[in-house]
Amino acid sequence: MRTLARRLLIPGLTALALTATGCGSTTHTGAAEPAAPAAVTPTSSDGTSQQLDVAAAPQGTPTPAAVARADGKGKTEQSTLKVASYDKASGRAVIAKSAQEPSRSPSPGKSSGTGKAPETGKSPEAGKSPEAGKSPEAGKSPDADKPVAVGDVIASAPAPGAPAGLLAKVTEIVGKTDKGTEVKTASTTLAAVLGDDKADGKVPVDPAAVTVEPLTKGVTFSWAKGPGLTFGPEGAKLPLGNLRLDVNASVDTAPDAPASAGASVSGFVQLAPQVEFGYDGSTGGAAGPRGASLGMSGDWSSQWKLQGRAAASTGAPKRIPFAKLHSSPVIQVGPVPVVVNLDLTCYIQVEADGRVTLDVQQDVKGDFKVGGSYALGKGWTPVSASNVKSTPVKASVTAAGKVKGAIGAEASVGLYGAVGVTADFAPYLRGEGDIKATASSDGKTSLDGAWALYGGFDLSGNLQLQLSLFGTPLFERKIPLGTLNREWALTTGHVGR
Repeated sequence: MRTLARRLLIPGLTALALTATGCGSTTHTGAAEPAAPAAVTPTSSDGTSQQLDVAAAPQGTPTPAAVARADGKGKTEQSTLKVASYDKASGRAVIAKSAQEPSRSPSPGKSSGTGKAPETGKSPEAGKSPEAGKSPEAGKSPDADKPVAVGDVIASAPAPGAPAGLLAKVTEIVGKTDKGTEVKTASTTLAAVLGDDKADGKVPVDPAAVTVEPLTKGVTFSWAKGPGLTFGPEGAKLPLGNLRLDVNASVDTAPDAPASAGASVSGFVQLAPQVEFGYDGSTGGAAGPRGASLGMSGDWSSQWKLQGRAAASTGAPKRIPFAKLHSSPVIQVGPVPVVVNLDLTCYIQVEADGRVTLDVQQDVKGDFKVGGSYALGKGWTPVSASNVKSTPVKASVTAAGKVKGAIGAEASVGLYGAVGVTADFAPYLRGEGDIKATASSDGKTSLDGAWALYGGFDLSGNLQLQLSLFGTPLFERKIPLGTLNREWALTTGHVGR
């Protein structure tokens, strides 16, 4: 296997809950929609609650760490400190000074939502008040360059020994080393760095930053490098920000099938995923945030063909993973780099009785949203909503029997390496026929009967315990998204009379 990794600066993975045309949209929500700001926006106890920008971290330069100081003075802010190394087993980290000053752009700082850049040409000392050091326009406070201390909380982008980033509280200063200050750390929550502020945003995932590991032969990966350009097999045109997986794989064929009935699946899956992140810490001093949300959404489309006579499956349907995708985008929530871990395993699944020969092609297009939403006093609630259209391009069934084929995906999204939401989505085709062959005394044969094809999808998944990373109460068990199934008739046919 070989891993294909690409880098491309595109403001541009998934997840999955689609509903059939004619069935409307399916939505499961809690009291708050994901990433929706609270209807009432009280300030914090010190009157400084702010709305934070949510955006993709700048590419090509190191992402500055954020530090919340133990003395509680001021707000969490970007720092010149960095995580030089981390050992997960012991919880020890080495904190050092970064060679690069943190960015002063408004994207990682506090924002009123105006999108205006900080004023330029003014001296930081001009008209400086005792509190001026806490304003983004006036630059960082002196605390940003202080050495790390016990009780400080550090939020870091991926670092040596911490490929999923690090969110930790300093519990002990071990001593100085030639690489920086060695410290002991313990796990903590986003509430420790986001405090009583609020954040709400959607961040597209750059498809060129996705690592793809093919698991079978015949898998190719492509993405758009610019508008109007053509990439991928057979000149596929991809919209900017989309990634595409093409597969052409054989599946087990029924032992008694002729060579012409060899079973195979071919087609593509195309995604334009984005991360949805929400946080509302404005509880007026109460423990934990008022609201939080995490999820995936975006566009999904696939076109695939199942043909031949698949071998009979016994017990569970035969599932054949054909590609694994992974991405760890860093989203900047105010001054805090939040590392999101996205994983997707695409698979083919076939369930057959070994008698039906199928030749069918289907288009599936739609949008999706899956995740969880937290509201104070109500806990975590699954969120899923979608709409999809399914169209058969070509279809035929011969002989009596049943077959079901799917091209689906197992997906997960989490923070700092801890999975928060899982989903398994499988758009499928199901065919069944009742066709009989007859022969006459003059040697002529004929087929008589009917067949039908159906489209549909199966969806299942869970909210995971690790969602408590937001600082919300820990729930005792996984919360299921709910097993959803939608099916609709595609076409029917007759043979003979």
